[in-house]
Amino acid sequence: MALYKEQTLRIYNSLTGKKEVFEPLHQGHVGMYVCGPTVYSKVHLGNCRTFMSFDMVYRYLVHLGYRVRYVRNITDAGHLEDDADQGEDKISKKARLEKIEPMEVVQRYTVDFHNILRKFNLLPPSIEPTATGHIVEQIETIKLILQKGYAYEKNGSVYFDVLKFNKDYDYGKLSGRRIEDMIANTRDLAAQDEKNNPQDFALWKRAEPQHIMRWPSPWGEGFPGWHLECTVMSTKYLGETFDIHGGGMDLKFPHHECEIAQAEAGYGKSPVRYWMHANMLTLNGRKMAKSTGNNLLPDEIFSGENEILSKPYSPAVVRFFMMQAHYTSILDLSDEALQAAEKGYHRLMDAMELVEGLPESPASEVEVAQWRQRCYDAMNDDFNSPVLIAQLFEAVRWIHQVSEGKIRLSGEDKLLLGATLNGFVLDVLGLEKAISGSGQGQTLDGVMALLIELRNKARTDKDYTTSDRIRDALGELGIQLKDGKEGTTYSL
Repeated sequence: MALYKEQTLRIYNSLTGKKEVFEPLHQGHVGMYVCGPTVYSKVHLGNCRTFMSFDMVYRYLVHLGYRVRYVRNITDAGHLEDDADQGEDKISKKARLEKIEPMEVVQRYTVDFHNILRKFNLLPPSIEPTATGHIVEQIETIKLILQKGYAYEKNGSVYFDVLKFNKDYDYGKLSGRRIEDMIANTRDLAAQDEKNNPQDFALWKRAEPQHIMRWPSPWGEGFPGWHLECTVMSTKYLGETFDIHGGGMDLKFPHHECEIAQAEAGYGKSPVRYWMHANMLTLNGRKMAKSTGNNLLPDEIFSGENEILSKPYSPAVVRFFMMQAHYTSILDLSDEALQAAEKGYHRLMDAMELVEGLPESPASEVEVAQWRQRCYDAMNDDFNSPVLIAQLFEAVRWIHQVSEGKIRLSGEDKLLLGATLNGFVLDVLGLEKAISGSGQGQTLDGVMALLIELRNKARTDKDYTTSDRIRDALGELGIQLKDGKEGTTYSL
């Protein structure tokens, strides 16, 4: 029997502001859409956290036995500077500055995006559509919204009529904004724009002579508005109503608000049952920003080539660090936090390696089945990964106690413990052993074997000053020596 039939998953729905029991539109099947990157620069760490959060959501739904169609788009046109309806296309601007074709920009940074997510062990989505691959569908949707009377054409551009839409629907229901407040805050800008009202947003923009990326349309050459692509691609692949729509908290307004408006105007129904938003990542207590230098790229963390952190950290450690906070909470990255995460990660991995060799007893002194359900309870509570991790470390404590002969574990419970750990650590949290490249792992093993041999000789010679110095110096580097019956081993 599929696990989802015996587990009750609750999701915090940004649209209603409360946790709701998850009931997919079609039993056993889930449709999920997540807003992907605009590929004009290297993917930054905050974006990675969002995609990692929804990778965890995807993994848990699959773990529960759902068949999931996961759609995550690539924005390769139509996203203007400052997320506005004026200014230059972000990809076109990069192409102009670097004197290359826009699609060269798109290719370069799409490859970078995929490479980084692969290092973080993210699963690929079921479908990864692009905005430029769906121009025809976007034009057809604009025609439909015009036909329904919720848009107007002006000078070769088409704008969504927010005030007219708001008479029949509720514009602002996702973000909690009132149209009256929006009007009051934008009244001074009304004369500066060709829109009927400043709240209106572009469905199609006329291309100025210098605009590189352009397509023919019934309204002249131009390009689609940024918000339209997600409405078009999500409904094309998941239907006019689907289960989950995810993205960063910064997209709630205007992007997701506009998505809802476009779908309701075109199809007459609310497009999404559960809206989910991941929160931001800060660095040393401050917002990440290139302009202030308070910024880190993923590869800079992996290589250690930065002036913020004291050492390199593996993708697996960074992923574990991200999983230690709930996806809806602000998470602050710092050297101290990554060091703590690294120790926790290795302690968890070391414990998992011990499970198979644990001694078996006729009866258990720990309740593994109840612990297993507590792991599910954590994830069923809106994907509460930090509570899950706390439960995993409860198992780590048991594993060491059994290994040291302090408590007993039956063979049946040992199998259940190992399977549950593998399921949640590897399949759901998506953690994997850090792999050292270029033979570095073998080199480290060789160096450590030599140091352990020197320390053992010092202890035999009763040169405790030297033996303690070796142990303490390695400890300061994050390498722990463990003396046991089988000899001395080390862990990172």
